[in-house]
Amino acid sequence: QTSKKLVNSVAGCADDALAGLVACNPNLQLLQGHRVALRSDLDSLKGRVALLSGGGSGHEPAHAGFIGKGMLTGVVAGAVFTSPAVGSILAAIRAVAEAGTVGTLLVVKNYTGDRLNFGLAREQARAEGIPVEMVVIGDDSAFTVLKKAGRRGLCGTVLIHKVAGALAEAGVGLEEITKQVNMVAKAMGTLGVSLSSCSVPGSKPTFELSADEVELGLGIHGEAGVRRIKMATADEIVKLMLDHMTDTTNASHVPVQPGSSVVMMVNNLGGLSFLELGIIADAAVRSLEGRGVKIARALVGTFMSALEMPGISLTLLLVDEPLLKLIDAETTAVAWPNVAAVSITGRKRNRVAPAEPQEALDSTAVGGSASKRMALVLERVCSTLLGLEEHLNALDRAAGDGDCGTTHSRAARAIHEWLKEGPPPASPAQLLSKLSVLLLEKMGGSSGALYGLFLTAAAQPLKVKTSLPAWSAAMDAGLEAMQKYGKAAPGDRTMLDSLWAAGQELQAWKSPGADLLQVLTKAVKRAEAAAEATKNMEAGAGRASYISSARLEQPDPGAVAAAAILRAILEVLQS
Repeated sequence: QTSKKLVNSVAGCADDALAGLVACNPNLQLLQGHRVALRSDLDSLKGRVALLSGGGSGHEPAHAGFIGKGMLTGVVAGAVFTSPAVGSILAAIRAVAEAGTVGTLLVVKNYTGDRLNFGLAREQARAEGIPVEMVVIGDDSAFTVLKKAGRRGLCGTVLIHKVAGALAEAGVGLEEITKQVNMVAKAMGTLGVSLSSCSVPGSKPTFELSADEVELGLGIHGEAGVRRIKMATADEIVKLMLDHMTDTTNASHVPVQPGSSVVMMVNNLGGLSFLELGIIADAAVRSLEGRGVKIARALVGTFMSALEMPGISLTLLLVDEPLLKLIDAETTAVAWPNVAAVSITGRKRNRVAPAEPQEALDSTAVGGSASKRMALVLERVCSTLLGLEEHLNALDRAAGDGDCGTTHSRAARAIHEWLKEGPPPASPAQLLSKLSVLLLEKMGGSSGALYGLFLTAAAQPLKVKTSLPAWSAAMDAGLEAMQKYGKAAPGDRTMLDSLWAAGQELQAWKSPGADLLQVLTKAVKRAEAAAEATKNMEAGAGRASYISSARLEQPDPGAVAAAAILRAILEVLQS
């Protein structure tokens, strides 16, 4: 069946697309009665050479996206993949002549229809006394044996627009621009590869590819390529493309050798994700630099597409300093990228990451016996969690993805391994900070992030003193961070329910003469009750919140785990 397209009508596609570009770009105007876009400041071009290009629609942003100061003066668009009408080409030539330009250069891609129609218009304009020259661009490097038709015009044509535009902007004459452009065009090659075809509005795809094939050396009209190759990695495909393009036995190769300087274009044929485009660009840079080729400039983006074709073309243009000046010259064309005037090759691409801050000696450090007690507490917490693994997973299967126990066990094993390396830090603040880093790295899941946040925040009040009020403040800080970033509130059926309940009881530590164990015992009991109470709650946050509450007759595994951790701490301190 025909492809889905967001259009108003098949017949009006080309007109509507050009109208949209002009409507959103004050630097462009349409020529009434023709599918022609022109610079809106035509009258400022008196005494200069005008540049016109064009071809079928469906190659956006080419060609109209390259109209602007320093690039094209105007563009004539045909229907999708169809050469533009002679009458419209002639109208465009007359319009720029009327504005006082001293000659027109037509930049034409090498396709029979384009050559004929632009050629006819040129002859008629010359008969009217308008000086018009025409350059035909064939940059395709696909065919190893040259056909009579010659090489097809592909994305390299955009570089010609740029070079010719810079020369015209600098006031160079028509003959000189034509001569220079013809020279540059010989030093360039383009090769395309695609994962599948494209489809013209109102039609089926132009060719079929099986799932494990890619098409090499195809053009920009959905026509098939030179050969089909097996699907491979981006690196392998780019290597194959560059081998083919630079192979001296290939009649249409680009003479790129070690030591050559090039402008590289990585062009999206229309339907490739930008993720893949970046991967291809990286592969191309590595492959070219590996061959000793110096990449002077790199252009990555969509420059000349074939509707929604999911593929790319690579263009290489041999450059020297004077040519680079033309590539770097300023332009207002919207589709020309913002390219830095600096060589890609030879630039440092990495910055050294900042070093971890050195831990200062902590004034709140406690003696060896306290450090031993901390180690005992941690060991008990770990063995508790390992023992609960299956129970927590079972609870989690009712409401989540069934891995809560596994996640907590992963944390327990990580802490266990770390304790083997030596005694834990002597200061509570450093201990909590170290644990938070460990859990963030090793626990994974959102639990890892939540415990990490809790511990990082809780460590702050303990940096100054480690009195009971400071421990209560640490609990408050941890809970606040958890609520702020985790977006859960008490009553949402999460691990926060247990911790928050305990935090309420620990407020008592702030009163003078509070008893550590008495208050902690109350807090643990309240946390366990809160965990049990999550049975009857509707989930308001976390993964369980996506499941209808009817299926949740179990307590929340995160809340159960948090209460169990508090119980383990209490038991060690009691003994």
